[in-house]
Amino acid sequence: MEITPEIYQRIVSAKIFIDENFDQPLDLNIISRHSCISRFHLHRLFTRIYRKTPHRYLTQKRIDNAKQLLAGNKLSVSEICNNVGFESIGSFSILFKKEIGFAPKYYRNLAYQKKQLTKEQPKRFIPHCYIESYQLDR
Repeated sequence: MEITPEIYQRIVSAKIFIDENFDQPLDLNIISRHSCISRFHLHRLFTRIYRKTPHRYLTQKRIDNAKQLLAGNKLSVSEICNNVGFESIGSFSILFKKEIGFAPKYYRNLAYQKKQLTKEQPKRFIPHCYIESYQLDR
């Protein structure tokens, strides 16, 4: 079944709505109302176009934003949890660990260590081909 340009535009509108409002409480009903398409149709077509469900896309968006905030090391894990749209620190921590492989605090420590190592040994983080082509090792 081919997707008409109008329906495609509605699905894109749903994705943009998620991108702009990921930090708010969102569910399929809210997203589908915004894009003027039934929730079942939205779920099916969004998954077909973006290769992930709207919920999966929303979760990934929140996790990616949390990673950036954790690397910045300015807010507490609890504040980050709230800022990216998760309702509880427990569900955030479990989901973060499931997706990333580390607990949020451990991820923050790794990001800090990497930042420090980058300052101490910058050449270690520059691709070797770049170092050779610009003769940075001399």
